Amino acid sequence: MQKLHLNQSLSQKLSPQQIQFIKLLQVPTAELDTRIEEELEINPALEEGKTEEKESTEDDFEDNYEEEPLTEERDVNIDDYLDDEYGGYKMQGDGNYNADEEDREMPISSQSSLHDQLVSQLSFLRLDDREKIIGEQLIGSIENDGYIRRDLESIINDLAFSQNIETDIDELEEILRKIQNFDPAGIASRNLQECLTIQLERKEHPDDPTVQNALKIMHDCFDEFTKKHYAKIQKRCDLSDEETKDAVNLITKLNPKPGGVADGLVRTQYIIPDFMLTNTAGKYEISLNSKNAPELRISRSYSEMFDAYDKSDKKDKKLKETVTFVKQKLDAAKWFIDAIKQRQNTLLRTMEAILQYQKEFFIDGDETNLRPMILKDIAERIDMDISTVSRVANSKAIQTEFGVYPLKYFFSEGIATDSGEDVSNREVKSVLQTMVDAEDKKKPLSDDKLVKMLNGKGYNIARRTVAKYREQLQIPVARLRKEL
Repeated sequence: MQKLHLNQSLSQKLSPQQIQFIKLLQVPTAELDTRIEEELEINPALEEGKTEEKESTEDDFEDNYEEEPLTEERDVNIDDYLDDEYGGYKMQGDGNYNADEEDREMPISSQSSLHDQLVSQLSFLRLDDREKIIGEQLIGSIENDGYIRRDLESIINDLAFSQNIETDIDELEEILRKIQNFDPAGIASRNLQECLTIQLERKEHPDDPTVQNALKIMHDCFDEFTKKHYAKIQKRCDLSDEETKDAVNLITKLNPKPGGVADGLVRTQYIIPDFMLTNTAGKYEISLNSKNAPELRISRSYSEMFDAYDKSDKKDKKLKETVTFVKQKLDAAKWFIDAIKQRQNTLLRTMEAILQYQKEFFIDGDETNLRPMILKDIAERIDMDISTVSRVANSKAIQTEFGVYPLKYFFSEGIATDSGEDVSNREVKSVLQTMVDAEDKKKPLSDDKLVKMLNGKGYNIARRTVAKYREQLQIPVARLRKEL
């Protein structure tokens, strides 16, 4: 039997507007322009520029409107407004369209990728069509850092299934060795040892004693070299202290990643600050990057169109659809403008709270003056949710007189000292980095010694915490920091 039950439950859901605001809040300055352009393109009721003041009063508008009432007989084609293919923002045919708009585009210089460069070098080899296909398959297997990590047997299978070419290891290695002679030196290596060896063999003076000693280390003592067991290297290769030092220095100057960055293009990444901090005679002022405060307005033509339709005959079905369409666009435009303003307000409130909390740091930029601070501390100060503060902190940066800092830089956990005070773990990391920088590289400090030194300075910290901080600072273990 079918039964009908009535259950009452209380649930909390985010509205579509709230979800969009959350997404808008976490957008960094560099991407905000793109987000605004997208909204301008999909909503013709939204325009760039300051809000226009009406040239005529509302009474004047009504008077003019009464002289020419809007009826079906009036020369207005409603279908023009119902057509989906209306002129978008900055599209050809719009009043705001500038014919020279495309000329403002900055040209991107044409550069060939690493793959293209290698294929180009492959064309200079005297290979038949079959060998050329094998060479292109090998080049296609090279990863961004310049290595071929795919097993040669798998590449043979790929050639058989995708290219219908039968080959063997000997032929594949023969073509691979030719590719390994390409520039940059070390390309298409299968491991670090092979990469460094190829670079040494291609030195301008391969018969130089230092080069020969370096090659001997690569062939006979590679494991010892990676572990910096220099005493074992000297004994096995029968080298003096000076010869070992020269050979090791030569090897460490080689390129372990001949492929460089992805696509073979070096791109400089710039951090665009969301906030600017200025110090005027000891008075600190925070301002938003101008890109965070775009000038947006409601389209006057759309607003007047809605007013006119709203006062017209409501019985016409097409007219009702038009009124609904225009109202939706106007509401969406008003919401977007309000959301941008709310975003600005949230950003400023969050940054102001961080400034007050970490004021000692902003005075001189000394990392040791950073106070322990977590998301909850700022959320309580500005009376907002922790997730809101997290979204602001994870993608924003501030320009200070000491440089550009991401907001998450100012958040850190606290560590107790002998005096009972809590200090930021960034302060401990700074002290740890200073100790490592000042150590004797012939006898680097172990984690145990670092713990004792930190405890001696009043920082109550365990060995595992020191190891964790050392890894976060990308400081290798003592054995790997040893130098000759």
